[in-house]
Amino acid sequence: MILRRDVYRADTKLTPYWLKIPIYGVKGGINAPIKTHEPITEDMVCREAKIVRRKGEWFVYITVEKEVEERNPKSVLAVDLGIRWTATTVNSNNPKPKFYGKELRRIKGHYFYLRRTLALKKVYRAIKKIGHKERRVVNDILHKISRTIVNEALQNGSIIVLGELKAIRKNGKGRRFNRKLNSGFPYHRLTRFIEYKARWLGIKLIKVSEKNTSKTCHRCGHTGLRVGSLFKCPKCGYLCNADHNGAMNILKRATGYMPIAGAPFTVPRTR
Repeated sequence: MILRRDVYRADTKLTPYWLKIPIYGVKGGINAPIKTHEPITEDMVCREAKIVRRKGEWFVYITVEKEVEERNPKSVLAVDLGIRWTATTVNSNNPKPKFYGKELRRIKGHYFYLRRTLALKKVYRAIKKIGHKERRVVNDILHKISRTIVNEALQNGSIIVLGELKAIRKNGKGRRFNRKLNSGFPYHRLTRFIEYKARWLGIKLIKVSEKNTSKTCHRCGHTGLRVGSLFKCPKCGYLCNADHNGAMNILKRATGYMPIAGAPFTVPRTR
């Protein structure tokens, strides 16, 4: 059920908000008390309320509109998306890398083998059930990662630069790699979570191509070798974590496009 502008402030001891629900045969409907996970402030306008039922419980999703002033960035926060680490970040103020999402590989692997075992036993109803649970667990991890990344950008006054993955599914490196990529790498969801959280806080966000960032040495620009989680440059001898190297290359591609003295931000070319 979708309602329009039907959330009202109550400020009573029972509840801070009421939800007006139309009921057949009841004039004016009913007012149901609700509790939001975040306060609806005076500068927000309720646009839509969607009521859903899950496992015998009722929930309401409230869409609000708010004017947000865009912040003027002072630094760049580069985000490299990967399989071994879900996200790796480096900031132009502090190039020391931060790694996120190692536990996601373990969780996705656990549910993959569980589904395969249940499929052999033809317990298809159980497969569907654990699929819903897996998505909730994964979404919780992605929300925490995106919140941490956006908070870092907020604290450092940074613009967020995301590596944009194109045609990655066409360039698989084997059956096992493709399986992990397609079932264990929800980068589209993570990107979406980072985007809307950043937009809500007025943090600018752009995307640059990740083409060749994983195999180019960020120090000398020479094509290097990636073996597992390590990157090695045969020309300058540089050795580091491969995801860190990718994040540094994304940072280099975006650093030259920082707005200066209030000048408008220019979206970089990705070709």
